[in-house]
Amino acid sequence: MKWPEAAWSEFHARLHRTLKQRSLLPPNQPCLLAVSGGQDSLSLLKLLLDLQPKWGWQLTIAHCDHGWPTDEGIAEHVAALAQAAHVPYSLATASPGLAETEAAARHWRYKALTRLAQDDNFPVIVTAHTQSDRAETLLHNLIRGAGADGLQALTWQRPLTPEIQLVRPLLGFTRAETKEICDRYQLPIWDDVLNQSRRYARNRLRLEIIPQLQADFNPQVEQALANTAELLQADVDYLEQQAQVLYDQHYDPVQQRVALRVLQPLHRALQRRLIRRLLQQVLPGMPT
Repeated sequence: MKWPEAAWSEFHARLHRTLKQRSLLPPNQPCLLAVSGGQDSLSLLKLLLDLQPKWGWQLTIAHCDHGWPTDEGIAEHVAALAQAAHVPYSLATASPGLAETEAAARHWRYKALTRLAQDDNFPVIVTAHTQSDRAETLLHNLIRGAGADGLQALTWQRPLTPEIQLVRPLLGFTRAETKEICDRYQLPIWDDVLNQSRRYARNRLRLEIIPQLQADFNPQVEQALANTAELLQADVDYLEQQAQVLYDQHYDPVQQRVALRVLQPLHRALQRRLIRRLLQQVLPGMPT
């Protein structure tokens, strides 16, 4: 397998600007890049490798093998990509019996990537989530029933641990654009058969619901939903900052409480966030 030579395109320029404007991936740091073998992760790998001389990152490819029958051969494919690109490669393999559900797979992947990053002191894990993923996540959470926190999910970056940051540099790119990148540079996409399975809710959203919304309501519905998530993120960030200030001022660590007289005059949005922070302190698990 031969990795395509470095090149510069409008996609490289866009990502370069995004990284600078949002300070997502500081120069000269180790980065663990999650590569599934699909078009999104291959596009991100191609762009970051070509930008690497300008930024000085030390890239390592990480692949998470669920151990499902449908995943047979993917790990070897990604390993061959890493070898062709002359990039170090790390593999995490799930224990037998991992449930074949979206939630179980996602939970295990984040744990596995965090463990790999901790083992080799990576401060950053980079994933290839796109604007299309962000739109699907907002729609999925809206259907399930979620507040602003759930609807602004898939942010540009968030902490996984105090030492490790998760970064999503492709949130400004659509899935159609990552396909164009793969076609332009003839990147060897691994077609995951599970991506076409209607048993998964996200696949039904991607394959049926969003195309219907594009046809009947708004051809740019993915961008509209992603823009909504971006606006909500700013609102959530502000409310969380205000709640943290109030919590730091009024939480009593001895009696593990916040006085009712503090809560009563607050707007309900701040009341809820302050109470949730309190419950996180006193309950054994996250409050629902």
